[in-house]
Amino acid sequence: MNRRSKRYRQMLEKINRSKRYNLGEAVGMLKGFPKPKTNETIKMSANLGVDPKHADQIVRSTVMFPHGLGKTVRILVITKGEKEKEAKAAGADFVGAEDYIEKIMGGWLDVDIIVATPDMMSSVGKLGKILGTRGLMPNPKSGTVTPDVTRAIKELKAGRVEYRVDKDGNISVPIGKFNFEAIQIEENANAFLDSLRKARPNSVKGQYVRSLSISTGMGPGIHLETTSFN
Repeated sequence: MNRRSKRYRQMLEKINRSKRYNLGEAVGMLKGFPKPKTNETIKMSANLGVDPKHADQIVRSTVMFPHGLGKTVRILVITKGEKEKEAKAAGADFVGAEDYIEKIMGGWLDVDIIVATPDMMSSVGKLGKILGTRGLMPNPKSGTVTPDVTRAIKELKAGRVEYRVDKDGNISVPIGKFNFEAIQIEENANAFLDSLRKARPNSVKGQYVRSLSISTGMGPGIHLETTSFN
């Protein structure tokens, strides 16, 4: 039997499961929950009325959070020549070319994000099976394949996040930490919601966002109203 923690049950008791809260109410409730032992991540989750089996209904975008995510992001830049110096100066944690490709093939993956310059993608391509399953494969659409490594590093360090709908129509993104001020959580949440609106495929004619919730890493979801999406 999977027993919920005392803290989880305390949080659940405060939530009206049949209600759909506005964002301000939900964040206020969340901040009123018992303080966790660790500084838990706060996340937003959505279920979309799309069919990801069709290419024109895949929802994929990036969002720049105004208050970051409250964590250190480790970035590897795969490049060579002058771009190596540029990446190091911009604050990349690891910089290299074939040496890091070989390390990854050998099992090393102590990074959160991988950026590559276009000239390295023929070599990075051989890592597709390793990086693809972990969501680490550099991609032009997410801005992680770019000649402008300085801009990419600074944006990623500041809190830019890529998201993509899964095969069941779900998206889940971190939007901050429990110790953030309520206004910081709300503003980060609104940045994601604005991005999600803009990412709506033209082919989706019915209900776009079926459900939306906000939660702490170890807590129950607080369901949010979705009328502004549909």
